[in-house]
Amino acid sequence: MLSVPGWTGLRDAPRREAAGPPGPRPVGLIACAGRFPIAFAEKARECGVPVVCVGVAGMADPALKGICTEYHTLSRASLGFLLRTFRRGGVERWTMAGKFHKHLLYHPWRWFQFVPDWRMVRFYFYRKRRANNDDSLLLGLIEEFRAHGLECASPLDLVPELLVREGVLTRRKPTAAEQQDISVGWALAREMGRLDIGQSVMVRERAVLAVEAIEGTDRAIERAGELCARSGFVVVKVAKPGQDRRFDVPTVGTQTIETMHRSGARVLAIEAGQTILLDEAQTVALADRYGISIAALEAAPAV
Repeated sequence: MLSVPGWTGLRDAPRREAAGPPGPRPVGLIACAGRFPIAFAEKARECGVPVVCVGVAGMADPALKGICTEYHTLSRASLGFLLRTFRRGGVERWTMAGKFHKHLLYHPWRWFQFVPDWRMVRFYFYRKRRANNDDSLLLGLIEEFRAHGLECASPLDLVPELLVREGVLTRRKPTAAEQQDISVGWALAREMGRLDIGQSVMVRERAVLAVEAIEGTDRAIERAGELCARSGFVVVKVAKPGQDRRFDVPTVGTQTIETMHRSGARVLAIEAGQTILLDEAQTVALADRYGISIAALEAAPAV
């Protein structure tokens, strides 16, 4: 069994000698949309770390049921259900992975749809915070779990290999004009991240076409394609300054490339060592097929 800092250090209480040596304690996983929760769960299984997974209904991939030690569906906004499930599963550390479709929180009938329990109502409406942006909500959630003896850790402690390496990953490199667009978009995306608005900016000819907000990267890319008649633009996606790796780490994969292709984007510029690249071989092969360039940079290119 692999030794993974942050996950395999927690051990069960001493057992009788006949029961054998203690094993790693289970880790809790709150799973939302996308491939990231699956990648985490597969690596945990490979390392011998049991996973008690709570998948958000309508978002989490059903394949998690066959990978995790336990799988439970979160069908309503019940903070109490999450806490009880993790405690019953012997969880002391937990993590979250995947994309939560936050725009659903602002549906006109949201509270009838989510049916929150009292703990969630109290957390959302009565817990003091400056705003309901991602950082404020998620840090508040982490504190709520900590108050009940559950500590949040970064999923990247287990799967650091998913962070993209520096370099141009595809056969096609960005042109000089595209490098200028990357430079413009990089500074703007960094500022949008600092303000906790979004991680991505779409640029063409040094003009901003779209900025990601609550809708997410894919829909922002689609909007940019509509505005420039799918005639070519650059997508820049970077981490927030001082990015908390426990949540909301920039993530791209085959779905990103498919969306770019449909929308007419020609370059994906991401931050090396700070961005999760899922299914790297398949993602790069797909980009090569479509003639899309993927550049992983430590900083904006000098132009």
